[in-house]
Amino acid sequence: MDLFSPIKLRNLTLKNRIVLSPMQQYSAQDGIPNNWHLVHLGSRAVGGAGLILTECTAVSPEGLATLYDVGIWNEQQQNAWKNIVDFVHQQDAKVGIQLWHSGAKGSLHHPNERMKPLTKEEGGWVVKSSSATEVNGVVTQAFTIAEIQELKTSFIKAALRAVDAGFDAIEVHAGHGYLFQQFYSEVVNQRTDEYGGNFENRIRFLVETVQEIRKVIPESMPIMVRISAVDYIETALGWTLDDSVALSKILKENGVDFITASGGGFTNVSKDKVYPGYQVPFAEKIKEETGILTGAVGMITKAEQANAIIANNQADLVFIAREHLRNPYFSIHAAKELEMDIEIPWQYKRAF
Repeated sequence: MDLFSPIKLRNLTLKNRIVLSPMQQYSAQDGIPNNWHLVHLGSRAVGGAGLILTECTAVSPEGLATLYDVGIWNEQQQNAWKNIVDFVHQQDAKVGIQLWHSGAKGSLHHPNERMKPLTKEEGGWVVKSSSATEVNGVVTQAFTIAEIQELKTSFIKAALRAVDAGFDAIEVHAGHGYLFQQFYSEVVNQRTDEYGGNFENRIRFLVETVQEIRKVIPESMPIMVRISAVDYIETALGWTLDDSVALSKILKENGVDFITASGGGFTNVSKDKVYPGYQVPFAEKIKEETGILTGAVGMITKAEQANAIIANNQADLVFIAREHLRNPYFSIHAAKELEMDIEIPWQYKRAF
């Protein structure tokens, strides 16, 4: 088993173990992906990645972080995504959509404007979370039970649109301090109803959402979930790797096929904890203790490093983020470096 071994998730076969990790581009208008997204995602498909994942894709207007994020809550967005999906498929790659709601981390300016909170006059909106609390300096309101049910419906509708657009897989973004982590982590969740308090209550929203998505999408279509395996907050309330193992077991029992084990979201990670492959042990432990397929993320930049993760059975897929920004053709270069023979687009063969 190596980096270029095929792998199957339900009925979806990936030609290799390399994934374009979701990275927000902040380049959309009205949630509609455009030529930038076509080139960004398409070039990594040309570059040989087995699975292309979209950036966080909002399931409703209120789920955006900024006014420049992509969405899939209406037909115009769905149709724009279909064009991109079709191009990726033409490159012999598969493509998944990362469904997402920012929760308390919404209503912000563009990163070039330092992501300061938007005023109402600037198009801002009231942000809500699991609790009336403060997340990253923003004071939030708590979602009501009725609003939580509406949120689940938004995810279901977005999943159905993703199927119609031709996506091969769905990844629910439940990490990085966004909506679902704001429920499962006690750092934010201070509710006292069925969506707060003990572990089972705090994970309920996420579990119920994936249950509902599983019901409406094809049985053959895999569901992936990205979690923050730890939130890097060393308090009694901090979410731990053992919590993530327990959550992953339950998600597996409810139709989830794959866990992407990332980390953080509520605070900056201490620099002494960041090094090449620093989050790989999260994927390894979850895989070992639950048997679910996992993805490794976090400063994976070299072909040998990525190949070793697969060869040593630490994870089943490697998610390449910033290195893919530097090098859209990471997969082709990795194959050459590892002396593995892969198909290269005929238009580019003269260069390789």
